[in-house]
Amino acid sequence: MPDIRPLTPRRPVPPLQLPLAGGGRFDIAEEAPRHFTLLVFYRGLHCPICKVQLRELERQLGAFAERGVGVVAVSSDDEERGERTKPEWGLSALRVAYGLDLETARRWGLYVSTGRGTTSAGIEEPALFSEPALYLVRADGTLYFGAVQTMPFARPHLSDVIGAIDFVLAKDYPARGEVESLSDPSR
Repeated sequence: MPDIRPLTPRRPVPPLQLPLAGGGRFDIAEEAPRHFTLLVFYRGLHCPICKVQLRELERQLGAFAERGVGVVAVSSDDEERGERTKPEWGLSALRVAYGLDLETARRWGLYVSTGRGTTSAGIEEPALFSEPALYLVRADGTLYFGAVQTMPFARPHLSDVIGAIDFVLAKDYPARGEVESLSDPSR
């Protein structure tokens, strides 16, 4: 499995093509948002915190759409779990992609954990699965913002993300964290 490397703002994100629960496919290269695509990587069907987050995300889809932001949730769940997520969690409008292989997860800078048995949701954790992250990708396919986690707790609040998008769009605020080398003469 490749080493974890953080994605660099202002640089192209890795390819990402996955099936969507209920049919269709998600391909980051084919996204055409007015401003951003919000990718919410979640742990999977076994995670009760993910369920809360994705339900809130579903409630906020209109707010994101008003700001020109397309939204997709992504997990390393297999097809059976990925297809169960939407109906079991009451998600009707949110695009839910599944089947993220762990090498691709690593290319996206995600952490991978080993399963530890049955969760409080009563569902067995997969043997290996990716941990949460949230990325805003510009319409040109470059990273604008990223928050990557090793644990399921303390995720960015979606209302904070919406407020940040408002600020970014109003002020034409540039992506930050783009310096890759400390000897970079542009810093």
